[in-house]
Amino acid sequence: MTPSEKTGWIRERAGGLGFDLCGVVSLGCGSDPFGGDEALDEFARFPEWLARGYAGEMNYLHDGRRGDPRRILEGARSLIVVAMNYNAPPLNTAAVLEEAPRAWISRYAWGEDYHGVIQEKLRALLAEMRIHLFEPFEARAYVDTGPILERVAAKYAGLGWLAKNTCLINARLGSWLFLGVIITTLDLEPTLAPGASPPADLCGTCTRCLEACPTHAFPQPYVLDARLCISYLTIELRGSIPEELRPRMGNAAIGCDICQDVCPWNRKAPVTTVASFHPRDSLFAPEIESLLSLSPQGFSTLFRGSAAKRAKWRGLVRNACVAVANSTLPRSSPTYRRIERLLDTLAGSEDPVIAEHARWALARISGGAERPD
Repeated sequence: MTPSEKTGWIRERAGGLGFDLCGVVSLGCGSDPFGGDEALDEFARFPEWLARGYAGEMNYLHDGRRGDPRRILEGARSLIVVAMNYNAPPLNTAAVLEEAPRAWISRYAWGEDYHGVIQEKLRALLAEMRIHLFEPFEARAYVDTGPILERVAAKYAGLGWLAKNTCLINARLGSWLFLGVIITTLDLEPTLAPGASPPADLCGTCTRCLEACPTHAFPQPYVLDARLCISYLTIELRGSIPEELRPRMGNAAIGCDICQDVCPWNRKAPVTTVASFHPRDSLFAPEIESLLSLSPQGFSTLFRGSAAKRAKWRGLVRNACVAVANSTLPRSSPTYRRIERLLDTLAGSEDPVIAEHARWALARISGGAERPD
């Protein structure tokens, strides 16, 4: 097969396996792995972003191979990028959240763990490639697990543009997209012709995502300070959440979604056809009271097979303390008294992070601290 025929076959089979998008980037021979001045600038800006401390405690992002995928696999010539839509079926979010106090879990974690779902499909694609391409090759597949700037690769594979909130947006599918990559020694024709520009940035003058962020995590368009991002604070940060940020976090228990929820490109985004990504009842807006009372064993049971387990039991209970402190909870209600008792117990926890957040929450619900705006 010619490089063009191989790329065409791979994209067709990716679609047959359930991927919504598939593109190919050719790894160049010069200083820029994607062979373009614009891409070179984006790779050059990443070390600057790290130097500013915007990665927070995500030390894995400092792996030097992220600046050049060719360092991941000797002889690598191509990068295959796939995307899957995870936009959940419509849910009556407002009605559920009115039944306070409930917590918010980001929609990426409502269904099965996307890492396993996508990795299984990537393995299937690789197995078919080894049978049908009639040539030996080396390859590695990653789903958020390799030192690759997936969003940049997706842009230069023609899958979309990088928005002001730093998410990848596809004009047809919006931004509710999971990404996966295969780096390989195969010589494949890139999706974009040599010299062709990646998809145009269609954000225009819109700044809704930037303005909607309650913690002001975007110091400027197209730049995210992860240390201020609610997703980072609830999932990646292992220690104490900065006290000045807690009142702005609302009822977030795991992740956020605000900057994507307000994006106009997501208004007509199609619903995913993948049943694995449909919401579990137990993970859509759970009662905060139930999260506060979870044991480590209960956490493992509730989040079995969910990407949300990355937050860990300690992190979830910490986040639930913040969420309940930001809720409207009448002191005359039986729920208030039960939650007060739960927080009082947690305030005596041997875990200093949980204990400190529980004491802070107790002070707020009892009126000992200023309520959120």
